[in-house]
Amino acid sequence: MARDYYGILGVESNASDQEIKKAYRKLARKYHPDVNPGDEEAAEKFREASLAQEVLLDPQKRRVVDMGSDPMEQQGGGGAGGFGGGFGGGGGLGDIFAEFFGGAGGGQGRGPRSRVQPGNDALLRTGITLEEAYAGMRKTVTVDTAVLCDRCSGSGSASKAKPVTCTGCGGAGEIQEVQRSFLGNVMTSRPCPQCQGFGEVITDPCNHCGGDGRVKKRRDLTVNIPAGIGDGMRIRMADQGEVGHGGGPAGDLYVEVHTQKHPVFERDADDLHVSVRVPMVDAALGTSFPIEHLDGETFDIDIEPGTQPGEAIELDGKGMPRLRTDGHGKLYAHVDVVVPTNLDKKTKEMLEQIRDKREEATKVQSADDNDGEGFFDRLRDKFRR
Repeated sequence: MARDYYGILGVESNASDQEIKKAYRKLARKYHPDVNPGDEEAAEKFREASLAQEVLLDPQKRRVVDMGSDPMEQQGGGGAGGFGGGFGGGGGLGDIFAEFFGGAGGGQGRGPRSRVQPGNDALLRTGITLEEAYAGMRKTVTVDTAVLCDRCSGSGSASKAKPVTCTGCGGAGEIQEVQRSFLGNVMTSRPCPQCQGFGEVITDPCNHCGGDGRVKKRRDLTVNIPAGIGDGMRIRMADQGEVGHGGGPAGDLYVEVHTQKHPVFERDADDLHVSVRVPMVDAALGTSFPIEHLDGETFDIDIEPGTQPGEAIELDGKGMPRLRTDGHGKLYAHVDVVVPTNLDKKTKEMLEQIRDKREEATKVQSADDNDGEGFFDRLRDKFRR
């Protein structure tokens, strides 16, 4: 027998939407579980009132009620004009209609979904210095994720009692509705709004998590950042992501590492680049100068006599550590020869003597000049870098 939805709310069959909402609010204030904690009878009346309002505010469901049927009842086959009797037999049109309309023609619905769901993965971005990427480190990060509710242990129930079968769908997790079409009355299925498709209801939801079995919490975690990690790489921390609905298994946490720009060194994969300003005299005569590396150690860079502007001095083993393997990349010191300006009289005379002695002249560079690497080759190499 179909439910008397109008009688549940205490309204006439021609009641307006406003009258239906007003009647529901009156019953909700009287029977809400927060007003009647532990009163199962009041909770049942509240659920019935909620269901009645939902049905009567939906024009299609209300038409089904006015036709003398219950749109929330589960029916295995259709009546007059439906598919239950006309297309019986396995493999016929009835099965096809069942696939399209979720239960019409005797087909089975999808059924309830599990309350326990796996949690989502989480992503956290953090910044480190180039020195930290060179040496590797342990870093503490703060993350906000869903964790298991410690009051109900993920059950969602204040008393940790098992859920009960949903009265709205009878445990199926979905409800069926009658819709008119050119083929007649068609049965369609959708998740039950009373149990959200789980097929069961927690009668005493945990006050801490609201029956979800998980709560948001800020946590401090320690991340092991390996030496040589590259910019944008992600570190996976298993089972440190969000705990799933109903206390389901946690997802993974991915920590994405970004390296801050360094004032001296520039990184290219496992190699490091540094620019050194060399006075013209030191480039001509040769020199050596110290440089502090990323690990704090100091080493010397030798400038050979006659070093030209734009040359790159290559040092093996002075680059970044190779990730999870032995060895280091290279360090390239790019020479920027500085030409003196604002010369005093004595310095200018000395340079003029050097120029007269060497008898060198300024000329246009040609690709045919046989003096080692030409200007255009060096220019191409510079842009390639």
